Amino acid sequence: MDNKLSALRQKMRDQKLNGFLVPHTDEHQSEYTPGYAKRIAWLTGFKGSAGLVSVTLDQAAIYVDGRYTLQVRDQVDMKLYQQMKLYKDKPEDWFSDVLNDGDVVGFDPWLHDKGLVKNIREKLAKNGIELKAVSENPIDEIWQDRPEPSKEMAVPHDIQYAGETSKDKRKRLAKIIKEKQAEAQIITTLDSIAWLLNIRGSDVDCTPLVLSFAILKKNGKAELFIDPDKLDDDIKNHLGDDVKIYAKDQFESALKKLGAKKKTVLVDPKRSHVAIFDVLEKAGATIIDHEDPCQLDKAQKNDVELDGCRAAHVRDAVAVCKFLRWIDENAASGEYDELDAVEKLYEYRQEVSLFKGNSFETISGAGSNGAIVHYNVKEASPKKLEDQMLYLVDSGGQYLDGTTDITRTIAIGDPTEEQRDNFTRVLKGHIALAQARWPVGRTGAHLDTLARKSLWDVGLDYDHGTGHGVGSYLGVHEGPQNISPLGHHTPLKAGMILSNEPGFYKTGEYGIRIENLVIVRNSNFRGQDRPMQTFETVTLVPIDTRLVNAHMMTAAEITWLNIYHAKVREEIGPLLDGEDKEWLMAATESITTL
Repeated sequence: MDNKLSALRQKMRDQKLNGFLVPHTDEHQSEYTPGYAKRIAWLTGFKGSAGLVSVTLDQAAIYVDGRYTLQVRDQVDMKLYQQMKLYKDKPEDWFSDVLNDGDVVGFDPWLHDKGLVKNIREKLAKNGIELKAVSENPIDEIWQDRPEPSKEMAVPHDIQYAGETSKDKRKRLAKIIKEKQAEAQIITTLDSIAWLLNIRGSDVDCTPLVLSFAILKKNGKAELFIDPDKLDDDIKNHLGDDVKIYAKDQFESALKKLGAKKKTVLVDPKRSHVAIFDVLEKAGATIIDHEDPCQLDKAQKNDVELDGCRAAHVRDAVAVCKFLRWIDENAASGEYDELDAVEKLYEYRQEVSLFKGNSFETISGAGSNGAIVHYNVKEASPKKLEDQMLYLVDSGGQYLDGTTDITRTIAIGDPTEEQRDNFTRVLKGHIALAQARWPVGRTGAHLDTLARKSLWDVGLDYDHGTGHGVGSYLGVHEGPQNISPLGHHTPLKAGMILSNEPGFYKTGEYGIRIENLVIVRNSNFRGQDRPMQTFETVTLVPIDTRLVNAHMMTAAEITWLNIYHAKVREEIGPLLDGEDKEWLMAATESITTL
């Protein structure tokens, strides 16, 4: 690691830089960073999914959040890096403390968003330090074995799964561009491009995306900037004549042409990095900050996508039920560990039609590891599944017709009364959200409290959002919708898919989370004086009733759970046979307080 840091510092000297910022992202802000963009992992050895590194000619700091406090110390030589708190400690403050008046901090403008750069630049300027965009990333200059971007082929996403043609989507969104009296909208987010053009790929882990940029014109036509080797005649025909294809490295030239023609252009400042603004402005374009219109449109699934979501969850439930039976029969033996469970679940999902892979790396947490919210078994020594512990498994699948995400907490052996009480409080919150009814126009922030109240009643809580958006054979984490204290910007709209996943985590002992996916639906509730909405639960897998303290539940909550399990039995039972079906019948038996 020292050799890499030394090489970076030499390259910084060559570029006359006194400092450099290394973010954990690519040029598209991908959730799962492709191998060629994992600069922090290459430089430091840290393999977490979020972070930042600040480097000067004689000091360095690495910023990680609470998930990775221990992991970073195992993977990074802490003699070389000062550990900082991501989101709390600011790199501009650190640079201001260790650099001098007249020094220069470099950054790659294709890897940082406009808002962050503005804040850092203003803070550093107060201390006489310049923040300078570099044309050549110094890490890329010294990274000799840097992986190449994926060469996997892009593929059409068939209308039977998409439910709407790309032409119709482009025509609808082009109206927004016209209304703003602009020429085009710049689109850099990969899931937006995949949705807009009805294409999918294999360029990013766990998400069927294609590395590319796009420009949507006011006439509904588009330009796609992509490695031409990734396109065969089939997808070229699919894209049609209204989508012009250019090499990805021509994107910057296209921005300059828009500027040279003095065009007005829409750019999303939250999803487009500062280089795009700089290129357009210098070339003479007028820029209007405007949300990527694909994001909200994409979040509101059409009827075909919603039917696909329901169908995918039925098939996914078959795999998960088989897995949970396997857990019940084998976990207490002590012969299997967390990684064995991950592999077994994947085996069952591979048997399901239209399965294309996991929607994220499975979280398989036994005992105390279940208390680590984003635990990654691959980054640790797998713990054995043993008798008298809780096991938390959070997983999902990518299917051609939908994306799934489900968490179940399983009792191996006899749970303690404390575990049952806390599980029941999580379940009560889950049910409260599942049963919610609210006026049209409300956001996820208005609903978040419902899922937490039972925990709050006894002074407990969880430090993550209650729900995130989910795509349609796209990202398992999709915006702009969510259910969290911070989810006050986007009203919930019919057709949105979200997770319902309250939890509780006792550090060093166990974790509890219950997650189903839900669809926002307009309610036909009678007697209303305003339009209302509610949720439809689409995940169909038993909730472990061995962990339920029915005496803590209301009659309405018990009724909900029994009706839910009756639906699971009705929908999934006919698709199972033998011991799997017997297990399901037992797991979905009604409960009572008697």
